[in-house]
Amino acid sequence: MSNNDVVSRTFRALVESADRKFARVRDVPAYGRVQNQHYFHKVFKAYMRLWKYQQENRGKLVESGLNRWEIGEIASRIGQLYFGQYMRTSEARFLVEAYVFYEAILYRRYFEGFKGPGKDVGVRFKELRFYARFLLVSLILNRTEMVKLLADRFKSLVDDSKVNFRETNFKEWRQVVQEIVRFMNDDTAFMNVRPLRYCATFDSYPASLPYVARFHAKKVLKFQDALLTSYHRNEVKFAELTLDTHRMLQCLEWEPSGSFYQKHPAEIKENGISYDHSGASGLIDMNLAADMTDPTLPPNPRKAILYRPSVTHLIAVMATICEELPPDSIMLVYLSASGKASRSNVTQTEILGGSQKLSKNKVVSIHEQNNTLPESCVNDKGESSGYYDKYLWFGPRGNNGLNNLYPGDIIPFTRRPLFLIIDSDNSHAFKVLHGAERGERAALLLSPLRPANLPDANIAQNGSQFTFFLTAPLSAFCQLVGLSPPDTETDVYSDAEKILSTAFSELEVILCTSKSLDLVWAQVLLDPFLRRLILRFIFCRSVLSFFCLSQNSDQYLPSCLPLLPDSVSPDSEVMQAAVVRLAKHFKIAHRFHFGDMELDVM
Repeated sequence: MSNNDVVSRTFRALVESADRKFARVRDVPAYGRVQNQHYFHKVFKAYMRLWKYQQENRGKLVESGLNRWEIGEIASRIGQLYFGQYMRTSEARFLVEAYVFYEAILYRRYFEGFKGPGKDVGVRFKELRFYARFLLVSLILNRTEMVKLLADRFKSLVDDSKVNFRETNFKEWRQVVQEIVRFMNDDTAFMNVRPLRYCATFDSYPASLPYVARFHAKKVLKFQDALLTSYHRNEVKFAELTLDTHRMLQCLEWEPSGSFYQKHPAEIKENGISYDHSGASGLIDMNLAADMTDPTLPPNPRKAILYRPSVTHLIAVMATICEELPPDSIMLVYLSASGKASRSNVTQTEILGGSQKLSKNKVVSIHEQNNTLPESCVNDKGESSGYYDKYLWFGPRGNNGLNNLYPGDIIPFTRRPLFLIIDSDNSHAFKVLHGAERGERAALLLSPLRPANLPDANIAQNGSQFTFFLTAPLSAFCQLVGLSPPDTETDVYSDAEKILSTAFSELEVILCTSKSLDLVWAQVLLDPFLRRLILRFIFCRSVLSFFCLSQNSDQYLPSCLPLLPDSVSPDSEVMQAAVVRLAKHFKIAHRFHFGDMELDVM
């Protein structure tokens, strides 16, 4: 046996070994603290060994028939592993590592040369999957120019596939192309205005910083875990990331400073030997201990992102996170879905999520239903307390409540601190949770029942207006009044950011010095992410209160429980002044209902 044959067999054995280990960790749930962490170490170690071996024996492997796409597939697997680790841990370094590997594949053209007739359709599918995964990573990293480049190449590749692989159905890939185009059209309008991630430049206010530093609460909770999910028919999404969860995901992460995200891999030389060792690319280092983090920033909160979960799965994930929640910590739960009031004679099957069946399909009377409800759901008069009267839809309708999430389903989890954001046309149904907690009082941010100035059909097309305010308040303000970046000069928008920053700084001082701030809010005020959400909620409520007519205005306004102090209400001086200044700054004060107020401000 020749030396080349030995090298080739060893390489194939290493590939098979790495693939087996990869299969063991690929489908590990991206939530909870994984107990078998050593498996991840083993699979990374296997790919490190494989990559190093092909580098050291590249010439012999090429002589034995090694294709460049095989090298690309190995690198793609490694990028996939890093992205999976990011989804499980929310550590930015893993996301950056995934980007570095995918970018190296693109620039080194590992998959090129396999276009045209007579090529392996299996290799084409690998290339398509590579582009889809790289697109997702680039979206999350906000690499706008790369997203545009990848989308164009991805579309061209799908078109080429339809021509050269006529016997293969590429319908699903055409749908993926449509998804990314739609996502870009709806998200990139405000993408380059400012980062959605927490950025010290925009989100830290020198004037109020001393007040935040001196703030003291009887109890302080740490925010380390979040659950994010949305379900709307025809909502904007790419892969398993919806536009709303995409925005909320970024809102709960730190924006690395400087040029942290600007590292680029060096071009590999044709002989496959010379690499740039200055960054994470070069040798494409798979060492998990590599310092890819921004040392000035704390870790990101862990986020479980669920795509169209069943209600039972959603509840199971909440239970897992609550069970593993460290002491003195709080879990953020973001739920975005359509809702509806249930039928007056709702069956026990629907109340319990379809887990039980009614015997002989007999009709259950209102009195019989009340007898089947938990005691806490029925008052002294035998009337339902509202825990199971209304719900959110998390799946197709008409299947006996299997996809219905009721307010009462959340109650068991209030044994631990919850920061609950409900974005739905049925959000106010969850007000019944206030006072019904089982151990810890929950913080509730509830969306308006209807979006202002947007037809209902646009909710799925543009993402939620409430979520937009929580994640990009100034962009949401502009969208509300019909402004877009092309209509607004850079200096005008920058000055508007300063107006908003001044208002947020004043709000921080008011909240930190308020004697009527409820402990539920006080115990999370020191967390920068949760504090920022509270400030943006206050801004959203104030803007909408002046934008909407007084008649039936309640359905257009968000609400919170427990109540925030009157000193930050829409009628407060600081909020009135902020909204009026912004409206005048953009010259759209006529769109708001200020009355005589605008004459007294400025």
